[in-house]
Amino acid sequence: MYCIIVKNVVKPGTRDQYLAAMRENAQASVRDEPGCLIFDVLEAQEEENTFYLYEVYDDKAALAAHKGTPHYKASRPIITKLVAEQSVIRADVLALNPAR
Repeated sequence: MYCIIVKNVVKPGTRDQYLAAMRENAQASVRDEPGCLIFDVLEAQEEENTFYLYEVYDDKAALAAHKGTPHYKASRPIITKLVAEQSVIRADVLALNPAR
C-alpha cells in the first residue's frame, strides 16, 4: 500500500472554504474509488490555518487514478487558490489498524 501525508497551510480567512472543498473530495474519494482506502482530513491544533491529509491507496497507480477523477479535478481550482504552502510526505504502508 501507498500513503501520502499532505500538509496544507491555507491563507487566513479561507478555512471554511478549504474544508468544504476538501471534505467533499475526501468523501468522494473513499466512496467512489476502490483503490482509495483512507482519506482523512486533519486540522492542526497548534498551527493556525494548517491541515493535514492522510491518504492511503492500494498503490501508486490508485493515487494516479484519484488525480483523474471528476471530484479531484473539481476541487483543484478551489484548493489551489486557497493554499499558501504545501508539502508532501510519501510512504509505504507497513501496517494498518485492522479495526478500521
